[in-house]
Amino acid sequence: MNKLVVITGATKGIGRAVAEKFAANGFDVAICARNASDLEATRTAIESANGVKVFTMTADMADKIQVIAFGEFVLALNRPIDVLVNNAGYFEPGEITTEKEGSLERMMSANVYSAYHLTRAMAPSLKRAKDGHVFNMCSIASLQAYANGGSYAITKFALLGFSKCLREELKPFHIRVTAVMPGATRTASWDGVDIPEERFMKAEDVADTVFAAHALSKRSVVEEIIIRPQAGDL
Repeated sequence: MNKLVVITGATKGIGRAVAEKFAANGFDVAICARNASDLEATRTAIESANGVKVFTMTADMADKIQVIAFGEFVLALNRPIDVLVNNAGYFEPGEITTEKEGSLERMMSANVYSAYHLTRAMAPSLKRAKDGHVFNMCSIASLQAYANGGSYAITKFALLGFSKCLREELKPFHIRVTAVMPGATRTASWDGVDIPEERFMKAEDVADTVFAAHALSKRSVVEEIIIRPQAGDL
């Protein structure tokens, strides 16, 4: 039986690239996203290209009930969870003092609470297996606040803190936890900006780095991955 990787927000950008990378290396994939047609297109593309199985569920990771439902969907597969990638999230620009009311709450739900609740749902299975690897998709914003980052930066600082706490809790169960902090990566969230393509990282570069960290022997863990555009942050 193939190993299984679980990825949230996996039809576009970094999440899609991570799903394709693991699938290319023989992993079955369980993914979720909000758009059913995007999920079906992703499933068809990955299965036809790699000969693996892709399990999909439509879910909004900003909604706790749907997060838990996706967790139950994965557990119902009755498969060991080899890798969990908490990737779902989004960026809403603004300043803390002037951004739209509710910005913090919305982004906390999508960027932090989604990872918190899904990891809690997966944890009993991971602990029983005494194996597994959790990746949390943080950001350069987890390390350094910047202009117009607003509540997004708050959520990414929180996700890095969650990763650190989780790592300590799961060490006794031989479960690795890695925080991934990519800089500007060319995804749909940058559509419309007047910045040359070459200033961005490729989503595939982030995916390659995530897979490489997982591929190390289980005696080692890459605790944090910082990856930036060669020419510097945007």
